[in-house]
Amino acid sequence: MTTPEAEQSESVSAADEPLAERAGSGGTPATDGDGAGSGEAPVTGEDSAGSGEAPVIGQDSAGSARAPGTGEDGGGSGPRPEERLERAVRAAEQALIEYEIALETFRVEVENFSRLHHQKLGPMYTRLDELEAEIAEARAASSGDPEDIRRAHEARARVMPMPGVEELFHGWMDSDGLFPEAQAMLTDQPVRPPQRVRPSEEARKLYRDLARKAHPDLAQDDAERKRRDEFIARVNAAYARGDEAQLRELSEEWAAGPVPEERRPSRSEELYARLEWLAQRKDLLTLVASELEESAIGSMLRLAPDDPDALLNEIAEQLLAQVAEKEAELEALRG
Repeated sequence: MTTPEAEQSESVSAADEPLAERAGSGGTPATDGDGAGSGEAPVTGEDSAGSGEAPVIGQDSAGSARAPGTGEDGGGSGPRPEERLERAVRAAEQALIEYEIALETFRVEVENFSRLHHQKLGPMYTRLDELEAEIAEARAASSGDPEDIRRAHEARARVMPMPGVEELFHGWMDSDGLFPEAQAMLTDQPVRPPQRVRPSEEARKLYRDLARKAHPDLAQDDAERKRRDEFIARVNAAYARGDEAQLRELSEEWAAGPVPEERRPSRSEELYARLEWLAQRKDLLTLVASELEESAIGSMLRLAPDDPDALLNEIAEQLLAQVAEKEAELEALRG
C-alpha cells in the first residue's frame, strides 16, 4: 500500500520527473535542447551553460534572432520551437497520467480501509459512547450535582439515535410514501400546473419586430441560418415568459450585429497554455493527495502501509480493553 508519490517514483521516468515530484514547485516540465527528454533543460529555452535565463522562443542562447523553424545555430539543423514544446507537453501529459493513477490507487486504498475500519471498529466506538453516557448518568444520579447532570446530558447527546424516515428524507416522504411534490420532481413532471402568461403590448411589439428582422428564412448561407435559428429560439423563450426586459436586450443584441470571431491562438500559444494547465492540474492533485495523506484514515495507513489489517486488529484490542475498563467502572458506580 503506497502513497501517490511513492508509487509514482517507481513508474515515472526521468523525463517525467518535474511533474512527478510532489514536493516540487508545480511548474511546467522540461526537456533538453535536442529533444532527448532528459529533464535537465527547461522548456523556456535555457542555454547549455545553464544560466537559468529564459530567452524568447526563436532566439539562440546569445539572444540573437534566428528564422522560425531553424536550428539553434540558425542553420536549420535543430528542432523547431513547436517541436520542443510538443515533446514537453507529451512528457508532462504522461507524467500527469502516472501521478493520477497513483493518486487514484491511494484514494481507493483509503476508502477501502475506511470501510473496514467502520465495519470492524464502529460497533466498539458505539459501545464506548453508550458506556460513557451510562457512567455520566450514574454519577449524576448519585451526586445530584448540576455540573454532573449537564455532563450526563452531553454524553447522552453523543449517543445518536437512529433517525426516522422523515428525518432521513428531509420532508420528501412519510410512512405512506413520497409526497406528491417529491414524486413529481423525481419523474420530471411539473410540480404545479404552469401559469398562463399574458405578454404586454410592448413585449408583443418587440417580439414581432425581432421575428421580422431575425427570421431564419432571411439567411443567405447555412452559418447565418444557424445563428438566426439560435437567436429566434431565445426570442421565443423570452416571449413565452412575457419577459419584456429580456426581449429589449435581445433587440439591442441584434442591432449590434454578430460578434466578430476572436483571433485563434498560434500553435506555440496553445502548447504553452497546455503546459500551464498541466502544471495547475498537478498542483490541484497535489492538494488532494496531501488531504488524503493527512486525513485520519490516511495517517493510520501510513503507520502500517504493508499490513493495515494488523493495525486494525491492534486498535480493536485497545478498544476492547477500554470497553472492559468502562464496564467495570459502571459496575462499581451501580454497585
